[in-house]
Amino acid sequence: MTGFRSRLRARRIAIALMAAPVGILSASIIPVAAFDIVYDPTNYAQNVMQAARALEQINNQITSLQNEAQMLINQAKNLASLPFSSLQQLQQSVQKTQALLKQAQNIAFDVQKVDQMFNQKYANVSMSASDQQLVADAKSRWQNTVGGLQDAMRVQAGVVSNIDSNKEQMSELVNRSQSATGALQATQAGNQLLALQSQQLSDLVAVLAANGRAQALTDAERAAAAEQGREQRRRFLTPGAGYQPGNAKMFPGN
Repeated sequence: MTGFRSRLRARRIAIALMAAPVGILSASIIPVAAFDIVYDPTNYAQNVMQAARALEQINNQITSLQNEAQMLINQAKNLASLPFSSLQQLQQSVQKTQALLKQAQNIAFDVQKVDQMFNQKYANVSMSASDQQLVADAKSRWQNTVGGLQDAMRVQAGVVSNIDSNKEQMSELVNRSQSATGALQATQAGNQLLALQSQQLSDLVAVLAANGRAQALTDAERAAAAEQGREQRRRFLTPGAGYQPGNAKMFPGN
């Protein structure tokens, strides 16, 4: 009987020792429900405002970068050169008109040559010149007048032939100006339009010069012809030796 009690006591002690850690562990574990969650509205609002300000700053930076990129693009467009030039065509038109003026017959567009020719052909008629010389001088002046008229018409024809080319260039330059991507292209197109206008004005000056030359030669011929007419009339009216009889043979063989 005593042995049975001893064994029962030992078993109880063992059970107590085995149960002791479970109790301690159970005591150390605190349920989650035991904590109270604390919500601070002021702190939450501050965090939201800080996040909003940070987002606004980021958006402002993005907008600033976009504006800078667009500014650089616009600057590049403003500095872009016009991919068209009418200079060569304009120079060719001017050179063609100049060539026609240089081909002026007899009295060219040269001050020294004009003075020399007028002294020779259009000055006062020489009192000692022979009748044959007077006729030759009159014919030379007439040829100068006709040549001047022909030269004027040739210059007019050359200027008229430039109209089609000028029309095409003007249309192209206007289109280029309207479709210009920047200030530089628009300015260059405008400058070329001014150059085209200058070329047209030079053609007009050439026509006026050629017409004026032809008119001046006509007036000079008339003045010289009037002077020569007076000299020939004077010679006709000047008393001479009269008629002098001489021997005449009807039949040379007799």
